[in-house]
Amino acid sequence: MRAHRVLIPILALLAACSDPTARSKAQIPPLAQPTRAAPGDSMTMKMSFAPVVKRAAPAVVNISSKRMVRTQADPFWQMFGMGAPRDRVEGSLGSGVIVRSDGVIITNNHVVEGGQEITVALADRREFPAKVLLADPRTDLAVLKIDVGAERLPVLPIDDTGEAQVGDLVLAIGDPFGVGQTVTNGIISALNRTADPNGDAANAYIQTDAAINPGNSGGALVDMDGDLIGVNSFILSRSGTSSGVGFAIPGAMVKRIVETAAGGGHVVVRPWLGARTQPVTGDIAHSLGMTIPSGALVAEIWPGGPAARAGLKPEDVILSVDGKPVADPAGVSYALGSSRPGEVLKLGVLRGGANLTLNLKAEAPPATPARDEQALSGRHPFDGATVVNLSPAVADELGLDPFSGKGVLVTKMGRGFAMNAGLRPGDLIRRVNGRDIGTVRDLMAVVGTGAGQWQVTIVRGGQEISATFRT
Repeated sequence: MRAHRVLIPILALLAACSDPTARSKAQIPPLAQPTRAAPGDSMTMKMSFAPVVKRAAPAVVNISSKRMVRTQADPFWQMFGMGAPRDRVEGSLGSGVIVRSDGVIITNNHVVEGGQEITVALADRREFPAKVLLADPRTDLAVLKIDVGAERLPVLPIDDTGEAQVGDLVLAIGDPFGVGQTVTNGIISALNRTADPNGDAANAYIQTDAAINPGNSGGALVDMDGDLIGVNSFILSRSGTSSGVGFAIPGAMVKRIVETAAGGGHVVVRPWLGARTQPVTGDIAHSLGMTIPSGALVAEIWPGGPAARAGLKPEDVILSVDGKPVADPAGVSYALGSSRPGEVLKLGVLRGGANLTLNLKAEAPPATPARDEQALSGRHPFDGATVVNLSPAVADELGLDPFSGKGVLVTKMGRGFAMNAGLRPGDLIRRVNGRDIGTVRDLMAVVGTGAGQWQVTIVRGGQEISATFRT
């Protein structure tokens, strides 16, 4: 605003200096004294963050989560009947955003994970107990609900258009370090960042340099229209505090999770491609005649899956989804995961030097073979392990590759021989005593033989490992 007031006298002064005859005529107005007033139109509003904060801040909340943890006593003192196990309370602090006026709130899953007592404090300091409607570890989002009766709470509208651009001004609103609601500003530093610290491809993050610190998790990233374009999730920092590299979950995924919870869903159903893809390296791009190494190269097609029915073929390169460019396989996974089952997506594909558009119907991964979860016990190497049949649905649920081959997946470990033998959740049991294991039923048949010596082959991290055990 001040720049506009200074501009007029500067122009008048320049005119007077360039035209000597005009010096006596030019009346240089005095500098106007700045006044505190809210911007009156959309153009001048961009010069102050106050109107945006006034609109957005009431919908940002503080979240505290508590859980009881039992601390094991020192075995030495237990020998003398002393030092019994003790319970202690662990807590976590974070932020959240009201997205429905009846008290529905979005936050990060890691803020409330394992919480037995969750409290939401509104911007006006009123506190309410909250319950979890939906928790999705893969996207690190959770939906909470507080009971406010007939009261209508302020909300932040979710912008899922994906029209944000690098360089746009943004505000991060949350409760860092528990000091109280705090607003920081910055810009969008990058879009579609798929460098998840957990190695998951469920999100393609918005990167921002707006300060995000511990306690900001689950808070709002808003644009200059006061819309929620992302939920702040994590930072990259060597010190643990903001270094200007923060990441927010985009509005499209946030809206998808909220819709699932509002519809009564407790599990997020993510459409899948039905194809295994890999990054396009510089060498691959050169061999395909591409000037830029970008997109996802199709390596394998799941028979009868969405990709197969859409006409996708091995060696195709997926360059865009619904007109939005994708840089790598993680970008494709995110685009599909943020869509809804039944939607038809347009894939921009490069095939043999020609650009094609294929229509792919978004579908949930099939649960074939059936899950058939079993907790195993007995005199065999799998005693104490819980196993399930590997299917595309199970692979998606656990963030695994459905193309890793046939086998039975270890999902949990309890006390027993399997734990001592080194078996881990995520291991794929492929062969036992020379017999291929395709289903849980196959495994049950083998362990029922009561053999005393066992030759076991598993797949871990893409590598086959074989070992012999005696029970």
